[in-house]
Amino acid sequence: MTSPLTVSDLESTFESFNRHDISGVMTHFADDCVFYTVAGDHEYGNRIEGKAAIAKAFEAVWTTMPDAEWADHSHFLSEDGTRGVSQWTFRATNPDGSRIEVQGADLFRIRDGKLVEKQAIRKQRPAIPAK
Repeated sequence: MTSPLTVSDLESTFESFNRHDISGVMTHFADDCVFYTVAGDHEYGNRIEGKAAIAKAFEAVWTTMPDAEWADHSHFLSEDGTRGVSQWTFRATNPDGSRIEVQGADLFRIRDGKLVEKQAIRKQRPAIPAK
């Protein structure tokens, strides 16, 4: 029997994001997961399919913005364990030196104790100019 995903698992995932630890981040993602990005060519951002492709996308964020962090994160799960939400504040420095500081949330679908969909949603505001 598969263990259910817990709030502690989501906390651990975000702690791994902040350490830039891709193995830790991907621990709770299903092989066939789908990630809808915060920005992209479509009204839903972009759709990235599969654990390997999603890991590559996360690593690209860390490469582009080495100080990226998801601060002040909090998490909850639906009573039946099939949905989850993580709220966070994303902070990072763009390559041009400007800063991103925005609040956002991830909406998760969960199956058999694994994340099968991550829908990232965040506030959008202009970058803070470099000093």
